[in-house]
Amino acid sequence: MKYLSKGWILLLILAVAACGRKKGQPRQQEIVKDLRQLDEVVPEQIAERLEYIAGNDGAMEDSIAVFRLSALQYVYQQNNGAAKWSKDGRANAAVSSMLQLINTADDYGLVKAHYHADPLRTSSARLKNEKRDAALWAKMDVFLTDAFLRMAYQLHYGIAPRDSITLRKDSLLSDTVLAGLLQEALSRGNVTSVLAQQEPIHPGYTALKEGIQLYKQHYGNRHWDTLPQAYTDTLQFRHQLGLRLLQSGHLDTTGVGLTDSLALRKAVKAFQNEFNIYPDGVAGKRTIQVLNKQPEDWLLQAAINLDRWRKLPDTLPLRYLMVNIPAFRLNVYENGDSAVESRVIVGNPRTRTPVLNSVMTNFVLYPYWRVPYSIVFKEMLPQIRKNVNYLAEKNLEVVDHQGNVISPDSINWSKLGRNYFPYVLRQMDGLDNSLGIMKFNFSNKFSVYLHDTNNRSLFSNSNRALSHGCVRVQQWDSLAMYMVRHDPKPYIRDSVRTWLVREEKKQYNLTERIPIYIRYFTAELRNHKMQFYEDIYGEDKTLMKYFTAK
Repeated sequence: MKYLSKGWILLLILAVAACGRKKGQPRQQEIVKDLRQLDEVVPEQIAERLEYIAGNDGAMEDSIAVFRLSALQYVYQQNNGAAKWSKDGRANAAVSSMLQLINTADDYGLVKAHYHADPLRTSSARLKNEKRDAALWAKMDVFLTDAFLRMAYQLHYGIAPRDSITLRKDSLLSDTVLAGLLQEALSRGNVTSVLAQQEPIHPGYTALKEGIQLYKQHYGNRHWDTLPQAYTDTLQFRHQLGLRLLQSGHLDTTGVGLTDSLALRKAVKAFQNEFNIYPDGVAGKRTIQVLNKQPEDWLLQAAINLDRWRKLPDTLPLRYLMVNIPAFRLNVYENGDSAVESRVIVGNPRTRTPVLNSVMTNFVLYPYWRVPYSIVFKEMLPQIRKNVNYLAEKNLEVVDHQGNVISPDSINWSKLGRNYFPYVLRQMDGLDNSLGIMKFNFSNKFSVYLHDTNNRSLFSNSNRALSHGCVRVQQWDSLAMYMVRHDPKPYIRDSVRTWLVREEKKQYNLTERIPIYIRYFTAELRNHKMQFYEDIYGEDKTLMKYFTAK
């Protein structure tokens, strides 16, 4: 065929960007006589492939949609549409590092198939013996470029879509920026260092990547049998359970049989402790569900959480408070170290604690509790209609919109409901108050806050998704003392302690406001061990669709 000049190739690429004519599959083979002809023919083949992609709703030959068609087109508009990854039939040094990154994509919580792993592997193998095939070089080039652009973006922002809560204010990685990153990687002959710069630097992210490697080393090559979902204490079930625990290394059969009751109970406890299940040594419904998860399921859970870290800003404040909902834990971090840690109680699945960003402004000692209307209508009003003394039993008073306390006996409760309720129910302060002794305030549209509780025994529960949405803090006193330690008045700590002893209703305004992040992480590296938490709100399950092969 008559080869096009480089100028005509550039015009063809620009035309493709404008129209995107639908056509059949691009040519799969074009053999040149001389390797020196490749630099002229390969750009023609690239232009043909771009035309095919533009007219095929952005999908490539492996049916995977390109990351961003405009970015792909922009890359090849540079240098007259020349190939990026090869010259004169020789692959750029960056090709091997790009293929290696794709092959190990799951180490980064990424999906190999998103980067055309199979066609690239096949094309790379064929090129060893078919160096004069311009169509094959073009195919390899376009697939590698799209893989690089997608990986650069996903390492920076993650696979799942960005949302209003986690929206980052830094660069959106425009077509120009992405093309610049590709050029830098190709110039170096190594994409690894360029792409590594796109990853978060948060300690939690780095630790979770390390945890994935530890998990792979321990469980990566293992596979185990699944158990029947219903627990039955039969010899057959104990045999199945023992085999399953033996396969994952939790059961030690030295000197005992596979169905030994004491050995099985010990093994079940060991498994439950590792996967944050109440360690009763019984293979109940929840334990069996977790036992039936395969190593790849846990790695997917870790990958989803790496993705959540990528949604955070590039840098976090030097001092901030983080609530991890599924871990039922609060930490205050200062210069990367945990200064305060506490168990917490979070919202149950029907009244979830929201994911949010805010700034803590003050805390209140011996607070009133203004009962949210959702709780008033759903839980309290039916009880009040049955017996108005319910209000006194719960230490509640009725307040009108002018702030006046109203006698409950003067109200016709049967006429009140969602459409008409001109009052506020307020629980008076004291040890019986649902907010406990202290409430920590931060601005948010959900009307949630951190607080103590009058039912502190619940902190001993392993599953602490129990509240109406607010976060109950076990170590509320340690948190308060931390909040006041930066106050320039040296006596303020003693003052707070005095207010507590005297049961005085006080509000302390923070001299240095503290950013607060409420987040949802179901996997982390903690004390040098991978920790997985139950997906109490089903958020992991919602995100899994973005981690499929296509």
